[in-house]
Formats: sequence, C-alpha cells, structure tokens
Amino acid sequence: MLVTPSTLQRKADPMRIALLLPLLFFLAQPLAAQGGAQLTVTGQGRAEAAPDMATLTLGVTHNAVTAEEAMGLVSADLSRIFERLRAVGIAERDLQTAGLRLAPVRSLADQGQRREITGFRASNTLRVRQRDLDGLGATLDAVLADGANLFEGLRFGLQDPTPVEDEARRRAVADAARKAALYAGAAGRALGAVVSIREGGAERPEPMRLEAAAAAGGGVPVAPGEVSFSARVTVVYALGE
Repeated sequence: MLVTPSTLQRKADPMRIALLLPLLFFLAQPLAAQGGAQLTVTGQGRAEAAPDMATLTLGVTHNAVTAEEAMGLVSADLSRIFERLRAVGIAERDLQTAGLRLAPVRSLADQGQRREITGFRASNTLRVRQRDLDGLGATLDAVLADGANLFEGLRFGLQDPTPVEDEARRRAVADAARKAALYAGAAGRALGAVVSIREGGAERPEPMRLEAAAAAGGGVPVAPGEVSFSARVTVVYALGE
C-alpha cells in the first residue's frame, strides 16, 4: 500500500476529532448555562447606628439700601458666628462657607411700569461639622445669639459610615437569597449558583430641617436618635431541574 501525505491526514482525522471532543464539550458548558433558566430577584437591607457627628448648615441674610451695606451686615454677623464657633471648640477644618449671594430687591410695579431697584439682599451660608454631639445644643444657642437667621438643615451622620453601609449590603444580599430560595422551591426547581449581582445604590438619611421660628426661643432641644442606611441589590441565579 502506498502511503502518501493525504493518506496520513485521513488516518489522523479520527484521532484529532477524539481529542477535540472533550474540549468542545467543556467550552460549551458556560454557553449552555447562560442560555438556561434563570431567576432574577431584588433584595433590600437596612442597618442602623447611633450617629457620632452632625452637619449644620446655617447662615445670615440682610436687606439694605446699598449692596455694600447689605454685604457689610452679613460679614459682621458671620464674623461673630465664626468666633463663637471657635470658642465652643469647633475646629477650623469643620467650618466651611457654602454660598455667598447678592441680589437686587425690586419694588412691586404697577401694570405696565418698570420695577425699580429699592435695595439689595445679601446672604452667606456656613456648613458646620459638630463631632461632639453633647455640645450641639450649645452650638445652636451660640449661633442664634450671634445673628444666624437662616437655617437650611441639620444632618446627623457617622464619621465612618462604611461598616454600617456594608452591613446593609450584606442584609440586602441575604434578603435576595431568601426570596430566590422561596421562589425556586415553590416552582419545584433547584436553585443554582449566582450568575450576577448588581447594586442599586445605598440610601442615606435625609437631613432634619430646623425652622428659625422654632429655634428662636432659648435652648434648642436636639435628639439624634439613630441614622439608618439602606441598600438594594438585584441578583440573578441559575435554575436547575
């Protein structure tokens, strides 16, 4: 029998195919899993902790005939507030001016007449971080006494919120696993491995608002309570038979 290269090629084909079959089968498994039945669930988790800091946003606003006079009144009050905050122990790194504004004040015009500028309104806001919550009431009293007449919010929080946020995430994943096991069992299917996890974002607490009228009378009562963080995840599971 004459042996040629083409004969050797034909004889080697069955062996080559036998070697490739296991590899092809292995590569096909992820594709089969991706195309198999899946279950998508959403989990939610919440974690609470006692706050260890507060952020107060306050300011001063004044009207005057001239822009210079309005700005001068605001600057004088804010300087006194700065000095008082330093005196009660607020560090420089915890004081930040948040917004300086100056706008004309116009008169109410009769129909068809142009409104005249009758003065100017100036304002400046200050963001204060209070790391000693026991002194928060005294801080509020101090800034009220020194001319603060603009309040934008009081937010309690944590200096390091990561551990509480992570606990909320763990609870969200556990909630998703519980729901997935429930749905799979009710449908008579086996719950497989996790295919993907997508986080929907953590929710932080909303600031507590302070009204100037409510805060104007003597000592300011403050109850920090607890701050809570929530997390939401979407988890995709594979389903078996």
